[in-house]
Amino acid sequence: MTHQTETTAAISANNPEGLLDDWMPRSELAGIIGVSADTLKRWETRRIGPPCIRIGRKVLYRRGAVRDWLLDQESHKTAGRRRAGR
Repeated sequence: MTHQTETTAAISANNPEGLLDDWMPRSELAGIIGVSADTLKRWETRRIGPPCIRIGRKVLYRRGAVRDWLLDQESHKTAGRRRAGR
């Protein structure tokens, strides 16, 4: 079992009613989007990354908020191209 899977399993075990089903730990998001957990931590500090919450030492990201953040990044890039092409 990988660390990411163990972390997700630990959260699920402590989450019998599915309260945190839409949330993932930093390590899981880092693996999904292909950046390090340290990069996500820096982005959080600079307020440029996806929104997150803290529960004690745990940092969690809501899947829907991450999708929205990714779409926003795409629209900013597209808008920048439109302005440059004028």
